[in-house]
Amino acid sequence: MSDRNQYALLLSGGGARADYQLGVLKAIGTFLPRNQGLPFPVVCGNSAGAINATGLACYASCYHLGLRKLEWVWKNFNTRQVYDSGVRDVFKHLSLNFLSSFQTEQSQKTPSSLLNNQPLRRLIRERLDFHRIDRNISRGYLRAISINASSYSSHDSISFYQGQNDIQPWFREKRRGVPCTLNSEHLMASSAIPLLFPPVKMMGEFMGDGSVHQLSPLSPAIHLGAEKILIIGVEQPEKRSRFTDMSRYPSSIAIAGHLLDTIFADTLNADLERLTRINQTIAHMTFKQQQQTQLKTIDCMVVNPSINFNEMAAKHFHKMPSGIKMLLRMLGLHDKSDTSLLSYLLFEKEFCRELINLGMKDGLARQEELRSFLSI
Repeated sequence: MSDRNQYALLLSGGGARADYQLGVLKAIGTFLPRNQGLPFPVVCGNSAGAINATGLACYASCYHLGLRKLEWVWKNFNTRQVYDSGVRDVFKHLSLNFLSSFQTEQSQKTPSSLLNNQPLRRLIRERLDFHRIDRNISRGYLRAISINASSYSSHDSISFYQGQNDIQPWFREKRRGVPCTLNSEHLMASSAIPLLFPPVKMMGEFMGDGSVHQLSPLSPAIHLGAEKILIIGVEQPEKRSRFTDMSRYPSSIAIAGHLLDTIFADTLNADLERLTRINQTIAHMTFKQQQQTQLKTIDCMVVNPSINFNEMAAKHFHKMPSGIKMLLRMLGLHDKSDTSLLSYLLFEKEFCRELINLGMKDGLARQEELRSFLSI
């Protein structure tokens, strides 16, 4: 596997949109042998992408088996497996949050959030065997896995990584790499979307979604030794400009969706632009200058969806559990709303399967490009 240690996979966040990533990964599987190990010795994930990354790392010795395990979960998903969504549970959780708002900050002992994601913690513990990660690393099927979280305490982007012994921790401005043995709490922290899900206490800090504070999404993969990074994102193609009607203000729900899109996509695009400029600079340097600056060329390939998720999600709004539909309607969201929020929260199997199929289609459409980039 050492000759492939330069290859990394980066899976960005996006709630239910992470199903799309599985479809692209399945497309890659169509041109790999059945007994092929994970073709990406370095795997990095943020938010929901961290869960997919961990699933792959658990079955790094057999890529197709890892895909089947992930696919079974996603294709049979429902929202109740991620957060409490019945009428009674939703409004009980909101009532407890409302009552806790009367407490002083010093006496508040429970986290506040719009939704209670305890079911997700149970699902992660049931479906992911974290002990397999260490075995795959020791046997050479995996070089490293990195899961990103954001510290609300220090404002740092923290990359929790588990990997081979030669990997050193890193400390940069507002970001650090921390060696660890991954467990369910790292994934809960990485996927704790601000306001929607509660923060997680780890290492004496409060942690939230890995895409928050992440000014350099490519950094973990590069620190782990990657020189060729495949990025499967969830940025949607925009068919038109939004919020252009000056006769009315955008709704809070529309702005919430816009903020999530910004968190999960904008920093990645900025980092890719910065990487392109660095690569161009290196191309004009002598070999000696490159050695002095310790810079190296990093190749990236990005796969993003070809179809807007919002329109797909709107068709499945009626599948949402009654408690969540009631809550979202109270907040102003319905099947005609111009917002991305629904596509992050809709974990119903019909929507999940549609996203997987889209990812498969997009991946196959770029098959030759993927094979060339991955040298397989």
